[in-house]
Order: sequence, then structure tokens, then C-alpha cells
Amino acid sequence: MAACGRVQRLLLLMFISGWMSSALEGKPDTENAAENPERGRNGAGEGKAAAPDGASAGRRSGGWKLAEEAACREDVSRICPKHSWNNNLAVLECLQDRKDVRKPSLYANKSLNDRFFPLIKFDGMKMQVVVALSTHGCSLQDVHSQGEVIACLEKGLVSEAEEQPGQYTIKEDCKKSIMRVAELSSDDFHLDRHLYFACREDREHFCENTPAGEGKVYKCLFNHKFEESMSEKCKDALSTRQKLIAQDYKVSYSLAKACKPDLRKYRCNMDTAMPRAREAKLSYLLLCLEAAVHRGQTVSGECQGEMLDYRRMLMEDYSLSPEIVLHCRGEIDTHCSGLHHKGRTLHCLMRVSRDKGILEGHCQKALQTLIQETDPGADYRIDRALNEACESVIQTACKHIRNGDPMILSCLMEHLYTDKMVEDCEHRLLELQYFISRDWRLDPILYKKCQNDAARICHTHGWNETSEFMPPGAVFSCLYRHAYRTEMQGRRLSRDCKTEVQRILHQRALDVKLDPELQQRCMTDLGKWCSEKIEPGQELECLQYHLDDLVPNCRDVVGNLTELESEDIQIEALLIRACEPVIQSYCHEVADNQIDTGDLMECLVANKHQKEMNEKCAVGVTHFQLIQMKDFRFSYKFKMACKEDVLKLCPNIKKKVDVVICLSTTVRNDTLQEGREQRVSMKCRKQLRVEELEMSEDIRLEPDLYESCRQDIKQHCQNVVFGNAQVIECLKENKKRLTQHCHQKVFRLQENEMMDPELDFQLMRVCKQMIRRFCTETDANNLLQCLKQNKNSELMDPKCKQMITKRQITQNTDYRLNPVLRKACKADIPKFCQNILNNAKDDNELEGQVISCLKLKYADQRLSPDCEGQISVILQESALDYRLDPQLQLQCTDEILRLCAEEVAAQEQTGQVEECLKINLLKISHEGCKKEVLNILKESKADIFVDPVLHTACALDIKHQCAAIPPGRGRQMSCLMEALQDKRVRLQPECKKRLQDRIDMWSYAAKVAPAEGFVDLAGQVLTSPAKRYILSMLATCVVLLFLMGLLCGRITKRVTQELKDR
Repeated sequence: MAACGRVQRLLLLMFISGWMSSALEGKPDTENAAENPERGRNGAGEGKAAAPDGASAGRRSGGWKLAEEAACREDVSRICPKHSWNNNLAVLECLQDRKDVRKPSLYANKSLNDRFFPLIKFDGMKMQVVVALSTHGCSLQDVHSQGEVIACLEKGLVSEAEEQPGQYTIKEDCKKSIMRVAELSSDDFHLDRHLYFACREDREHFCENTPAGEGKVYKCLFNHKFEESMSEKCKDALSTRQKLIAQDYKVSYSLAKACKPDLRKYRCNMDTAMPRAREAKLSYLLLCLEAAVHRGQTVSGECQGEMLDYRRMLMEDYSLSPEIVLHCRGEIDTHCSGLHHKGRTLHCLMRVSRDKGILEGHCQKALQTLIQETDPGADYRIDRALNEACESVIQTACKHIRNGDPMILSCLMEHLYTDKMVEDCEHRLLELQYFISRDWRLDPILYKKCQNDAARICHTHGWNETSEFMPPGAVFSCLYRHAYRTEMQGRRLSRDCKTEVQRILHQRALDVKLDPELQQRCMTDLGKWCSEKIEPGQELECLQYHLDDLVPNCRDVVGNLTELESEDIQIEALLIRACEPVIQSYCHEVADNQIDTGDLMECLVANKHQKEMNEKCAVGVTHFQLIQMKDFRFSYKFKMACKEDVLKLCPNIKKKVDVVICLSTTVRNDTLQEGREQRVSMKCRKQLRVEELEMSEDIRLEPDLYESCRQDIKQHCQNVVFGNAQVIECLKENKKRLTQHCHQKVFRLQENEMMDPELDFQLMRVCKQMIRRFCTETDANNLLQCLKQNKNSELMDPKCKQMITKRQITQNTDYRLNPVLRKACKADIPKFCQNILNNAKDDNELEGQVISCLKLKYADQRLSPDCEGQISVILQESALDYRLDPQLQLQCTDEILRLCAEEVAAQEQTGQVEECLKINLLKISHEGCKKEVLNILKESKADIFVDPVLHTACALDIKHQCAAIPPGRGRQMSCLMEALQDKRVRLQPECKKRLQDRIDMWSYAAKVAPAEGFVDLAGQVLTSPAKRYILSMLATCVVLLFLMGLLCGRITKRVTQELKDR
């Protein structure tokens, strides 16, 4: 057997050399016959005639037979079919493909050279090879140049595949012969004479211990091809060899041997509709066997190992892919020259395609095809550039995952933009993911879990089958549209597939370029609106912000993605990562749910102002809230709860804020009309309440208000941060300085907040604990009323008390901001204050004029009981704090600062400022202020509770002397005045002093402010402490007048009897 192997190896070498000699020395058969009739016989060997069928002497020789050689006779008879024994080359091929025939060194026995060489003559090939050699620049001088001529032809074959300019087209028969020679030399690198001599030293350096045979030396040299110490000549020879393998996998002995059973098993070379050249390509073999692996079928481990090596080889060197060389030549020269090693050129092309989108269509397609052929998604190690760049990240962040597992890429994506990620790895990863994202099949885990769903729902083909009607990303778009369907909406994905779809969506949210549909439709808008947004996640946020400005196609895809995010905010991986502390503290229960349905975002909004909330999370949550305002569909829970109500009650309204206003107005109108059934469903009303409360937190969530007050915010609140309703509170505090339009909007906002205190975000935030303490059972609409009633409690929080006072001041500026007063005085206001209403303007405060009007009528005791009760409360509150009396504060600002600075500085709010103004009444120069102080004195006569200083001084005397007298209508004040005049009653000194001061003040008030009419006069009499005396005197006068009239009338009007009788 060994002897035959030696003969076989030697004959193969002579065959290669002899074939070239025959090609170089020969001419066409007709010329040979004419010029040298004897040449045919000599060529046949020792004067023997050529074969009668006209075949070449080398193929049908009647001379020496390899099968008859003593060293090979036994092996040939045992292995090769009998009909081939007369054909030396057939025997040679038969023995070459047998694994049980040993093939030792070439240099054993050369004595057969003279006997075998004359057999090698291909008459039909002579002229063609000569022309091919000449065209490709191969030397014709030395026909025994140790394989240089064959190497030259191989390079010519490769150049033709790459369609390099000026190349001669080699005929198919010649191509087959060249490839067959390469195939026959695939076992041992000694057989490739050119490569052997080019790489002898490199073999000794890199592969010294690698035995020859079975292509092992080739593979060893391939693995060291990009080593700096490897010679350029050897690199060039290795590249040519690899390119030939790419054209025909059989040129690789180890690959053909390892995968032969699997190729036969999965019929990878049985497609009769496909040209043979296509079936032989390495790419076709890889696609066919990878498809079997992805279908879950078994491919031998040895074959998979070989496939892995050659997939890595294709990713390392772009020049091994003729399509890349052909279609990307210009891009490589322009952007990627000098980056040939270790897959860097391919990644450069990927980067150009990803970042600039300027790759020509054929080049982009060639890259996408190469990624599918090599399938680096299945094993990251195939991509050497990625492997080297991400090695440190994998060792730290993904060390728990088995080496080579497809989940490594997913793990790297999860750590994108984190502290563990390095910049080089980030770039290489995104470049590869850009192409993987364009074909759902390139993510092996997604394909495994979803191939049945994709076939059932999206009508997909097999792994290695493509369709011109299925654009990039279309299958995945189909999958995620069905991933979030409910059972009522029809076909849904399996649980495993949905999980994988969500994983991919989370990864794609990290970079807008990982969404093919989004990038394709929005390329123009990205350049127009978002060219400066370079931080992670900013491009999508920018598109969402400019949603109304986008072209329709882009607006649709951005809208669909935003709607999807509203249902599952965990798609926003960067936001979830930033909000991790808040989620862990407050939202871990909803975050753990497989189905989000908007609960997590609702929880984040509710806890937006917790101490765990960092700036990035707060900004992200607020951005999503602002985007939701653009379309009610972007709020999943609101959409699901109110979809039917919106279609019925608010058709053709799209913006969420307008839908909320429409629905809330409907609810309010139905509530005010007693007995009317609510048109808005209960589930919608509940969610509507949530949306209203969320909108109150940030002025930007109310676009109409924000746009109306944008200039005022810049002027008066430029240093106030958004959120926590701080900007809204700033506008309220500067309300008098606002522009007319903004002022009206703020007034309308305050009116709504007073009617529904839960919408007052600052009040609810500051007084949250006090509401729990004092108002747990209070209806939501009466929360402010409850807080006011408990304002002076010792348990009241000072900050909350201050906020309540602010709201009281606001309410007293206009009766419309006090819904309780407005309802109680519904009849009294138009009756007594109509002239004020006639001069009022809508949405402008009346500066307390109506309330002042009602106060005066209260002093005159002309109000209805309900209205009188509410005015009494206002009087008591404003008597303690002058700021609650807007007219007093308006008229007496300068006087208060001049006369009562110490009382103002004390901030005791016990009525000391009002008392100061009363005491200094004679010093007040401003007529308006003096009039307001006189009104206060007049009002205090009607009820002692309106005068807190006097009430405090006389509290014991009221208890002892007037306990049986009910308060109000001046009754207790009259009781004290009578007690003061009664010498038998001894009042407290302080009370007596304060009462005497009040009498003097009232006397002065009567002088400087006499009654303006009978009504005022009657009011003064009725409210006077000497009311009984005055009334008794008036009654006496009336009786006297009546009697005098009777008497005088009888005397002056006597008539005679005669006149009566007429």
C-alpha cells in the first residue's frame, strides 16, 4: 500500500508538470499532423498508436499502465473499478480520493518520470491554455518552473471571478481543469509547488510540528496568515488558495472530507435547477449546512468545526469574497484602504454603511450576503475583529455564558453604553448588529424560537431562502406587531417567541440605526432635525419631539414605535437602566411582570420626585410624558380605557391633551346636571383622572398653557426648573405681571384647581401628610376646605399651612376661585354686586371687589343665611391675616409699610396689622386705605369674631355675660356694649379698654363716613350697639307725630253739617 502511495504521489506531481509541458509545447492537432506526422506516435509513447476514438494519448494510452505497476497492482484491483484500469488518470483519481491509501513524501522515487510524462497530453486544451497563459502574463520560457505557471493561471481564474479590468475570459473546460488540479493538490501542501516554495520557511516557523497530509499544513498556515512575521509571498499564495476554496469547497481537503456525509444527507449538491459551479461554492455549502443546523438537524461535529474555521476565514479577509471585491472596490479605495488584516476592512465597510448610509446597493447586498454566509450571530468568534475588541468585556460582563454561545452577542448588547463596555468593542458590535438587525434569521436564538410563528403568521421561507418581495426587517416587523396582540385581536406569538421579540426590541432601542424600517423611512428627517443628536438614544427622542414635522412615512413608523413603547416601556433599555434605583425601590412588582401594559411607566411617573430618582431617569420619564401629549394612542392605558369613549364623544381629536379636555368637560357637565347619566364610562373616568393628575405636574404637559406663557416664563421664571409644578407656581406668584393672554390661562387653571384640589400638584405634594392626618374621609373636591378648617391646628405642618394661606389669598381675589362661596352666594352676588359684574372682564380677577361688596352687605345683615355663613368665615380669616383681604392689601400697601412695619415683620398673623391700622386711622393719608379700614370697623360691629383682638380680650366676659346669646348679626357685640354701660357689671380691664377704643373708632367712623343714603343709615342703626335706644326714640317720635296729626287734623278739617248732607 505504501509503495503504491509513493507511486501515486509522484504520478500526480508529474501529471501537473506534464500537463503544463504539453500545453506549452503543443499546438492544435491539425497543425501537429501537418508539421510532424510522427509526433502523434511519439506522444503516445514508444511508437504506439493513439486511441482510435480520438481522445488524447494521456487518457487512452496503449502503453505503460499504472494498474500494472507492481507497487500498485494490488491496491488498484481492490479499490478501482476494472473498466478504469486502462486509464492511468482515472486510476490516479480513484486512488487520490481513498483515505486508506497512504501518501508519503513526494521525493521518494522519480524514475517513473520518463515513463509517465508522455502520457499527459490534452489536445483540445493546448491552444486555450497557451492563450490563457499569455493573457495572464505567465512566463512561457521555463516549463519546469515548480508550479509557477499553474499558480499564475489560478490567479487569473481568481481575477476573472473578481471581474478585474483587462482580464481574459477563461473557458469553462480550462477552469474545471485548473480547479481539479487545485483539488488534487489539497491533501498535501507539497503538491502545490508554488505555495510550497513560497511558504517553506514560514511552514518551518509557524507549523513545524504540523504533519503533512489531509490539508493540515494548509490550515495551519491559514491561521497564521496575518502574522506580521509571515512573508508577503506566502501570504499571497495562501490568499490565492483561499480564494479557490471559496469558489469550490473541494479545494479544501479537510472540509470536503469532513462534510461529505452531511452534504449528501441534506442534498446540498443535488439541486438540478442550479448550475454546478454554484453548488460547489463554499458559500452555498455553508448556507445549506447552516440551514440544517438552524432547523435543529444534526451536522457532525467535525463538519461544524471545519465550517467554523472557514466562516472565520471569510470574515477575516474580504478579498476571499469575489462579490465584495467586485461591488465594493470603490468604497474600499475611498474609505477603507490599508485595513486588510483581521476583518478590519469588512468592519470599515460596515461602519461606512451604518454611519453614512452611502454604500452602493450592490455593495450593501454583498455585505449582507457575506454576513448570512458566515453567520457570526451564531458564534461571535467568527468575527475576529469583534472577538479581539470585546475580549475584555466578555471576560468581565459575560463570563457566565459559555464561550461561543449565541447569547454572548445579546450580553454585549445589554452592556452597551455601560461602564463595562469599551469604545472599540462598542463600535465593532454596532457595526455587526447593523447587518444582523436587517435579517431576523441572523439572530439564531430569535430564529429558533420564532421560525414556526414566522412561517404561520408572516409566511416566511427557509433559513437560506430569500424573497424579493420581503424587504429587510419586514419579517421582524410582522413579528412584533403580533407580539402585543390580545386574544381578542387574533393571532398571537408563542410565549418563547414573544420573549425573544421583546429582547430584540430592547436592543434596537439603543440605536435608531438598528431599526431598518425606521432608518430607511426617516433618513431625511434624521438629517434635517437630528444631525446634532449624537448621544445614545437621542435620535429617537429627537424624532419623537419633532413628530408633527416629520414626513408622513417617517411619522407613521415613529408613531407606531412610540405606541409600542407605551405598552412596554422596558423596550427603552437606556431609560430602564437609568431608572433602576427607582424601579427597585418602588416599581419592582410591576417591572417583574412579563406583560407591562403601561404599569411601569405609570409607576415611574408617580414616583418621579422620590429621592432615588436621578436626573437621567427624570428627564427620560418627562420626555415620554411630553411625547404622550402628541397623541392619545401613545398612552397605552388611557388608549385602552377610553378608546370607545373617544370615538363616540371626541371624534377627530388626536392630541392627548385635547382628548383629556374633551372627556373631562363631558364628565363635568354630566356631573353638574343633576340626574343626568354619565356618558363617559367608569373605566375611562378612572384613567382620565390619572392623566389629569399627571398633567398638573409639569407645565409642558399642558401645551396650550405652556405656549401662551413661554415668554413670561423666560422673563419671570427663567431660573425655575420644570417639574413639581414649580414653573406653574412661579407664574401664579407673578400673576399681576403676566401678559394678558398668559394671565387668562393661569386664571383658568386656578379656577379648575379650586374646583378640584387634587389637580393642584403643589398643594397635594406639600400637604400630602396633612391630608392623611386630617382629611382621610373628605371628598376630593373638599380637600382644600378641610385643610383650611384645620389650618390653625397645632399639628398642622408649617409648610402646608403656608401653602393653604397662599390658596386662601388666591381665592379671595375672585369669588369665582372659591366654589363654596360661589355656590352659597349664587343669588346674592347678582342682587347686590351687579354693577361690579357688569364692569368685569372674563378670566381677569376682580381683586376682591365682589367679596368686599358681600362683606358690606354682611355688615348690613342683608345676605342670605348660606352666603352670610361663608362671608363670616372669610371675615374671620382675613381679620387674622391682612393678606387675605386683597382690597386692603391693594389700597394700604404703603401705609402698612409706613405705620405697621414691626407687625408685618412679626408675621404672627393674629390680626395685629389690622389692629395697627385701626389705631393709626387718623394717620392714614391714603383715602382708599382709610375707607378700607373704616369698612373693617363697620364689619366688626356685625360680629365680634371679625375683630380677633377684641374677641381675645373679651373671651371671658362673653362666656360669663353673653353665653346664652348666639353669635352673629351683632348680637354678642350688643351684649358687651350693654354690659359696658351697666354699672353693675364688671368687665375685664383689657376687654373694657378695647370696647371703649372701639366705641371711639365707631364714632370717628360715623363722622368721617356718614351714611350715604337711607339704606346705609338703616344699616348703621341696626348694627349700632345703641340700637334699642335709637329705635325706641324713633318709635316715640313716630307715635308723637301720629297723635299730633290726629289732633291737628280734627281741628283744621272741620266741616259743617250742611256740607255733609249735600
